[in-house]
Formats: sequence, structure tokens, C-alpha cells
Amino acid sequence: ILGEHLRICPQGYTCCTSEMEENFANKSRSEFEAMMKEAGRSVQTTLTAQHRSFDSYFQDLLNKSEKALYDAFPSMYGELYTQNMKVFKDLYSELRRYYRGSNINLEEALNEFWTRLLERLFKLMNPQYHITDEYLDCMVKHAEQHKPFGEVPRDLKVKATRAFIAARSYAQGFLVGSDVVKKVSQVSLSHECTRAIMKLMYCPHCRGMSSVKPCNNYCLNVVKGCLANQADLNTEWKYLMDSLVIVADRIDGPYNVDTVIGTIHMRIAEAISNLQENKDSITAKVFQGCGNPKISTKGSSSEDKKRRGKVTLEAKSSAQALEMLVLDAKGNLTALKTYWITLPSSLCSKKVMASSAVDDKCWNGMTKGSYLPEVMGDGLANQINNPEVEVDITKPDMTIRQQIMQLKIMTNRLGNANIGNDVDFQDASDDMSGSGSGDSCPDDICGKRLSKSPSTRQPETHAIPKQSGHGINGASSRSLPSAFLLLLLVAFIAAQHLWR
Repeated sequence: ILGEHLRICPQGYTCCTSEMEENFANKSRSEFEAMMKEAGRSVQTTLTAQHRSFDSYFQDLLNKSEKALYDAFPSMYGELYTQNMKVFKDLYSELRRYYRGSNINLEEALNEFWTRLLERLFKLMNPQYHITDEYLDCMVKHAEQHKPFGEVPRDLKVKATRAFIAARSYAQGFLVGSDVVKKVSQVSLSHECTRAIMKLMYCPHCRGMSSVKPCNNYCLNVVKGCLANQADLNTEWKYLMDSLVIVADRIDGPYNVDTVIGTIHMRIAEAISNLQENKDSITAKVFQGCGNPKISTKGSSSEDKKRRGKVTLEAKSSAQALEMLVLDAKGNLTALKTYWITLPSSLCSKKVMASSAVDDKCWNGMTKGSYLPEVMGDGLANQINNPEVEVDITKPDMTIRQQIMQLKIMTNRLGNANIGNDVDFQDASDDMSGSGSGDSCPDDICGKRLSKSPSTRQPETHAIPKQSGHGINGASSRSLPSAFLLLLLVAFIAAQHLWR
């Protein structure tokens, strides 16, 4: 029949009614969106599998270290352990909460552990004295000077902090990458894109050419026009993949999580041994600095004497497993680097089943023949002259722009983790509007470890660094009135003095 009624396909002779054309348009739209989601799911599966593997490995390391401590310490230390079990449990609990994303200052958590342990052990090792809380406060103030646990606390703090920062940023990076792909793959097609996809995939049917494949370059122009915003993810996506590879090398290198996390219990045992061996000299120094405490009426215990001795614990290394994990992750991350710019050619060759590039008997949008227009570049800015899809390059998709921002923030976080700097988490639902706030995070902000009590910090869910500058400026402006009043008061007192 004559095709004057057609609104998308060429208006020559056709075997499609208006209703058929509309049905084909809806079908092509749903099929193309399904292709996008399927391609995205493949990437999501890869990233979540990498996260699951590393997360399982890391949690297992921590669990084994804690179990080794619980198994060995009762027989080694007796009361020194049983009366302080909660201190050890709290430490591992805080370490897990930090790794899972809670807003915990890791250095403070470790300092708190050593302080609490020292207070309790000092009392247990000196049962003949009545030691008050005020006395313990004085003792703790001198602890840095006396180094009761030797160099272990300082050494563990440096190594564990770097390892945990790298591990949690690394694990979070996979989740953020997967989440970005999921959200971007759900972005619906524009009206112009729906028409172009229909013309590409089903207009040959309306011309009685159902077996003719679309020309490859024609398919590329349609898909590049439809996925122009998605292609703009490419730069930040590559940065994220590269950053994950770099941190992976840190995890299996200088910040080796197998060596550090798997031996926490051994370092604690070493620290307690240092305290026991130097008990007399440390006690004497504390008494010299804080005075002699009162003699207790409860008497002394022989428990400490029975438990003296050098501690030897073993750590079962899983370095080979970590090496394999990192190698596998690096291979997958490298393969995913070009995902967004290779997506059009992947969809055309595997899903749309376009013909070869040199085929001159393919569907070119109008008839069977060759396709002459050149292939457009990648990204929104390159679609200004796209012959197949009308793209408004002045209106970028806001959902995709937000995901580009998420990639930037996560990459920034990994960059900090690479040099051992921590960044606070902040909920992803926070307002992200404004002129580029969050594009970058200066070292003086990202590297800052804020002093907050671990007990009051709530877990957050997304890796967005806090832009603490606003709070600082706000506090500064609020302090101006009080400073001004103080100045007036000083001037008034000076004037009174001169008048007298």
C-alpha cells in the first residue's frame, strides 16, 4: 500500500499500517532498552563479583585474627585476658564498622583501644595498690613518653590505618562503579532516539526487507546519537578503573592487608609482652610522675606472675590468595576501561546484528544500498551534525551528570587511599547541586582526619567525601560578633583607666 500514513519510516510503498508502525516503534524501544540493561548487567556482575571476592577475603582475615586471639589469649594471660575480653571485642567491632563504611576515626579507635588496655592491665598488674580513675588519667598522659607497649601501637597504627583505608576504598569503588552502571543503564530513550531506533531496526520490515541487515556505520551513528550522554562517562570511568588498579597494587604491596590485618592479634600479644617484661621500670616511672598510689586492702594476686613469658603466635598467610584476587581484579578492570565508548559498536555487532562495514547491500535508513555519511565521534559535543538522531547538545542528561560526579568523588577517594589519607563518608542523598562542588577535594580537606567520638558516629552508605569548608566558614562568621564585643569591652576598660 502507499505509505503516506507513515510517520517514521520512508513513505514509499509499504506493508505496514499506522498501527503496525506504532507497535514496531514500541517494540524497538523496549528491545533497545533491554539491550542496554543486559549489557549493563554484565558489567555489574563483574564488579559485584570482584567486590564479593575481596570482601569475603578481607572479612575472613579479620575473623581469623580475632579467633586466634580468643583461642590463645585465655591460656596465655588468664585474668589479663578474661577480665579485659570486652576491650578486644570492641576493637575488632570498631575495625569492622570502619571497613563497612561507618564514620569512625580509625586512629582514634586504635588510640582508645591501647588506652583502655593500658588502664586495665596496669591495675591488674598492680593489685596491691588502690588506683583511682584520676590516677589512671595521669598515668595515660605519661604513656606516650614511657612507651609501655613498646613501638607496637605506633607501628600498628601506621600500617593498619593505611591497610584499612585502602581496603574499604577499594571495596567501595567496586560498589560505586556497579551502582553507576545500574543507574545509567536505566536512563530512558528520548523521543527522537525512539524514532531513530525504530527506523534502524524495523523500517526494513515495512519495506518487505526483513532479512536485510542495517549498515554498520548507520547503526553506529544511531546508537552514538542515542548514547551520547553515556559516552561522556568515559573519562571519569577510566579514571575510576585506573585508580582501582593502583589501589589493588597497594593492597598487595606496601599496604599489604594479608600481613597487616592477619597479624593484629600477634601485634597485640607482642605489645602485652613488652608491658609485662618492662612492668617494674614502667611502674616506677609512673609512680615518679604521678606519685605513689595508696595500698589496697584487697591484697595482691599471683596471676600475673604465673602468666609471665614471651608470647609466640603464628599467622597463617594467605598471600597467594590475595595475589590471585588482585591479578583477577586488574584483568577485569582493564577490560572494562573502554566500556562506554565501545558500547555502540558492541550493541551494533552483537545485538542489532548490523552488516559488515563494507556491505553495499544493507539497510541505510531509506533503502537497500550503501551508507555514505561519516561516523560521528563519541560523546554529546560530537553529535551536533549527527545525520540520524537530532541531539540537543545544550541539554545534558542530569542523571548521567550526577553519576559522572559520583565517579569523580570515588576516584578522589581512591587517590587519597593510595597515599594513605582517609576521607570521611557522607550520605549520597546530600544535596549535590551547585557549580561543580565535589569535582575535586583538596589535600587539606581530604587528608584531614576529623576528631569525632567513635561511639556517636553513625554508619553512612556511600563514598562521598565531606566538603568541610562550608562548616569552617560558617563557624568563622558566627564567631565575629563575640570577638567584636570583646574588642569593645577592652576599649571601654582602657578609656576608664585613662579617665581616672
